[in-house]
Amino acid sequence: MDRLVDVYPYRRRQSQIEVLLLKRSTDVIYTGQWRMVGGKVGKDEKAYNAGLRELDEETTLHPKLFWVLPSVNQFYDPKVDSIRQIPAFAAEVQPEASIVLNHEHSAYKWVPQDEVSTYIHWPEQRRLINLLISIVTHNQLIDEWILEL
Repeated sequence: MDRLVDVYPYRRRQSQIEVLLLKRSTDVIYTGQWRMVGGKVGKDEKAYNAGLRELDEETTLHPKLFWVLPSVNQFYDPKVDSIRQIPAFAAEVQPEASIVLNHEHSAYKWVPQDEVSTYIHWPEQRRLINLLISIVTHNQLIDEWILEL
């Protein structure tokens, strides 16, 4: 079974946190859904390195701060009859950073917290985004979660 990783890019705009959501292209899995950055972890790759690689491949973004969300995206996958536990990372980017999407995505949108549920339908992804926003807004990021770039 493939190992997977999720990355939640965000930016600070005035006093608000916005999360970057990507709309999946028509010829890939999760067609038309708004999602975070994600992908497979390579054979000898660490999950956090895969997260940085996927962020670059899917958006060309390079974070100024990259950290572990202290939770995982967990769900049952009937295709492999198994519970998936996917490490999740947060990537703070510059507010004015430019984005170049790869073929997997047809659009992107910066979404404020109060609009997340309009776009994200997977409960675990909504929960992780809300966790990210809560940690950042309440200044609760601890050093042990921060990864060196």
